[in-house]
Amino acid sequence: MRKLFVIGIGAGDPDQVTVQAIKAMCQVNVFFLIGKGAEKQELTDVRAAILAEYARQPHTIVEISDPPRDRGVPASGADAAYQGAVADWHEARAELLERAFAETDGVGGILVWGDPSLYDSTLRIVERVLERERVHFDYEVIPGVTSAQALAAAHRMVLHEIGEPLHITTGRRLREEGLAAGQSTLVMLDGECSFTQVPGDDVYIWWGAYLGMPDEVIVEGPLRVVEGRIARRRAALRAAKGWIMDIYLLRRSV
Repeated sequence: MRKLFVIGIGAGDPDQVTVQAIKAMCQVNVFFLIGKGAEKQELTDVRAAILAEYARQPHTIVEISDPPRDRGVPASGADAAYQGAVADWHEARAELLERAFAETDGVGGILVWGDPSLYDSTLRIVERVLERERVHFDYEVIPGVTSAQALAAAHRMVLHEIGEPLHITTGRRLREEGLAAGQSTLVMLDGECSFTQVPGDDVYIWWGAYLGMPDEVIVEGPLRVVEGRIARRRAALRAAKGWIMDIYLLRRSV
């Protein structure tokens, strides 16, 4: 493979795909789609629809089954174990991609949800493949609209107050460290509704699920008032679809 494009495609809306991303897609001969199993087939279908709309030149699609990751590591107090489990998962992904890259002659492409720079492992895995020195290629990163931007747009809001920093973290870190003082906190990768563990009656939440997709859902309000509603809605949506992608912003009242 001569070159690989790592292309951010936004949070799910085909209209979020940038002109730069479309130009990159039009140079690709082989697209690598990492599947998440039957429960998340919709994610693969959305990417296939984006390719059908924008990548109209001849190309092939190689689907790669995402290797399993050890989910048994405790969520808190076990950073070394957690890092090790993620490293093993990345290594397994790198092995699969290396094999696929080795069989590719021309230009490859990987479509990444949101932007490759924010809570996504694709770039780290590409670097792992190159470090093995078994396949050689150049690669280029195309930025995309993040779920953070999609959340702000859906709620018609600014993610931070005037002159205020924005803290971006995970649900696990929110549970361990609490809400950052004097900052708006954007929380990603939260499978346990960690906002329910944030103390205080002065916190406001802006929440969104399936942002940019046809079944997008958003809720906002004082945390203590809407937290139960969000938790119930989230559980129902996940049960109905088999998966969920959500994100939220927390901010204390001044």
